[in-house]
Amino acid sequence: MVILFDALAYLPLSVLHRIGALFGWLTYLFSKRYSFRLRENLQKAGLARSESETKELLHTNIREMGKGVMELPWVWRRPFDEVVASVKHCHGWEHFEAAQAQGKGVIVLTPHIGCFEVIGLYIAARTPITCMYRVPRWKFLDTLMHEGRERGQMKLAPTDLGGVRQLLKALKKGQVIGVLPDQVPGNGEGEWVPFFGRPAYTMTLIGRLAEASGAGVVMCASERLPHGEGYALHFTPLSFDANSSIPRQMNTALEAVIRNHPEQYLWSYNRYKVPRGALPPDANKEY
Repeated sequence: MVILFDALAYLPLSVLHRIGALFGWLTYLFSKRYSFRLRENLQKAGLARSESETKELLHTNIREMGKGVMELPWVWRRPFDEVVASVKHCHGWEHFEAAQAQGKGVIVLTPHIGCFEVIGLYIAARTPITCMYRVPRWKFLDTLMHEGRERGQMKLAPTDLGGVRQLLKALKKGQVIGVLPDQVPGNGEGEWVPFFGRPAYTMTLIGRLAEASGAGVVMCASERLPHGEGYALHFTPLSFDANSSIPRQMNTALEAVIRNHPEQYLWSYNRYKVPRGALPPDANKEY
C-alpha cells in the first residue's frame, strides 16, 4: 500500500481528482450500505428545494467523496511545502490570529468538508499544532497517517484519555489543537443534540477543553477547488454561551459551515449511530 500511495502521489492532483470521481461512482454503485447511508443523510438534511436539486447534489457529492479518497496519497506523500502551497486562498486567517493572540491556546474545529487533511498541515507550517486522530485498525494505514500528517510542527494525539491529556497540555502551553467536531464520540463522551434536525451523539470534549484552558475556538472548513487547482480554507470564530449546551451550539455552527459547501461534506459518515453502550435518543423528546 505504501508503494501504491507513492506511485499515485506522482500524479497531478487534477488527474487524481478525475480518477477519484470515477472511484466515487464505483463505490456508490457496488456498496449498498454506503449508498443507502449517503442518500438517507443527504435527503433528510433538507438542503435541496426540489427532487432535481437533491439528485444533482447527490451526484456531485458522489464525485467529491471519490476525490477525497484519491487525493490522500498526494496530500500525505508529496513534499510538505508543495502540499501547503496547494492552499490557494485562506479566508478569515485574522480570526485564527486573534484567538492565538490571547495566549491561551486555540482549538481548531475541522469538520469533514473537502480536503480537511490540508488544514492541519497549513497551520503546522506556521505554528505547533496537536491533532486528535482515531487510530486505524490496519498498521500500514497508521504508519501512512503518521508519516503524512506529522510534518512541519504537527503532532498526533490518539482518541483516548492519554490523547486528551496531550491536547490539554498543548493548550496550557498556548499552542494549537485540531479536532474533528462531527466525529461520533464514545459512550459517556457526548450528548444527544440536533444535527440537521435529527438527534446526533455529539462530543462534549470541546467544551471541557475550552473551559479548562480558556482557549479561543475557531472553525475551519476546507473547500476543494475545481480542476485540481488546490484548496481554499475558511476560518470562522466561535464563542459559546454558558447558558446553553455547547454541543448544541457547535452543531448549529457546523450546519452553517456545511450549508456553504454541502456537496463536499462527508454525508456517507454514520453520524447518527448509537455508540456501543450508550442509550439511544429519547423517541418522545423533541431535539
